[in-house]
Amino acid sequence: MYPKIILKPGKEESLKRFHPWVFSGAIAGVEADGEAIEEGSKAVVYSAHRQFLGVGHTQVGGIAVRILSFTPCTIDEDFYRERIRQALRLRQNLGLIRPDNNTFRLVHGEGDFLPGLVVDIYGGTAVMQAHSPGMYLDRHLIARALETECGDFVSAVYDKSENTLPFKAAMDQKDGYLWQKERGKAPHEEAGRLVALENGIRFYPNWIEGQKTGFFIDQRENRALVERYAAGKRVLNMFCYTGGFSLYALRAGAKEVVSVDSSEKAIELTRKNVELNFGQKTAHKAVAEDAFDFLERDGKNFNLIILDPPAFAKHRNVVKQALQGYRRLNAIAFKNIAPEGIVFTFSCSQAVSSEDFRLAVFSAAAQSGRKVRILHQLTQPADHPVNIFHPEGEYLKGLVLAVE
Repeated sequence: MYPKIILKPGKEESLKRFHPWVFSGAIAGVEADGEAIEEGSKAVVYSAHRQFLGVGHTQVGGIAVRILSFTPCTIDEDFYRERIRQALRLRQNLGLIRPDNNTFRLVHGEGDFLPGLVVDIYGGTAVMQAHSPGMYLDRHLIARALETECGDFVSAVYDKSENTLPFKAAMDQKDGYLWQKERGKAPHEEAGRLVALENGIRFYPNWIEGQKTGFFIDQRENRALVERYAAGKRVLNMFCYTGGFSLYALRAGAKEVVSVDSSEKAIELTRKNVELNFGQKTAHKAVAEDAFDFLERDGKNFNLIILDPPAFAKHRNVVKQALQGYRRLNAIAFKNIAPEGIVFTFSCSQAVSSEDFRLAVFSAAAQSGRKVRILHQLTQPADHPVNIFHPEGEYLKGLVLAVE
């Protein structure tokens, strides 16, 4: 049915352990009846002894095949419907679909057995990102599957793949809405913009121009933890993006909240999110400035500091440089924070291990000369599950630290 990819002898072991990636160096050859396999096409993977191993999407690069199924099947709309149905049941069991929360990740790539695909839900809009050519080519099948399985609460499916794919074909095509019940304005609009709800807090997700799909959903539970510590505190939210942590701190009754990001657009959206929830008169200040410069100069005497930088290392060849960045950032925070302060510090760099990140923070603590204790060790929430056979899916790392 699909072209055959034959592996070199001994290269099938990882697939037998259900790891969903086939690397280009493992491939001995291709049998495609004389036709070349195009990037993003479907193929069946066999061992050197012609044992079936899996079916998946092909692509050019180090990862040559992303396995979608370890049993023979056809990758069609019914396939996507079943996988989305399974993903939805998990989110329902997690209690994420409720009156005070309509924002969550529905599909998390390998963690939901759909490598290369992310689907985030904001109110009635599903924002879909393809991180592989195959998922991009199947985007209409996926949209129809979302319409069928999630039509009770999803009114539109929006494709944001053109911002995430490495190959040129996707950059030249923009589908916008793949599916919408009623063409016209986006669902759940307020004051002309889409409004989503997370744990009772409203926000404007910038899913057309913003980072990821418009909001960092993976910090939802960690934001709620900040709320537990923020009452009466002076709070500094570094790399604030659109102010997620700041909103929870304000709701907790923080004495003062300062949000800092180098992006003017992010700071403007932070201000709008604060106003949306708390009006114009609040104990909030938003600053568009380099985070390191602000923290060094004006980061003194805060009781709670949040360090949630963008990925310092997107590739393994820059991990050493990234760790230096984490050490420097945390050292400044430890030096400046008020006595008995709390630091929330994170890394979203998949290439940086939990051990290396913790060592970088340890080095920063030692450099500061202050006593530091770990209160919590944090990770991504349950709607960003990690496939136990694909440990690379665990990317978010965080520590909550008490500083004497």
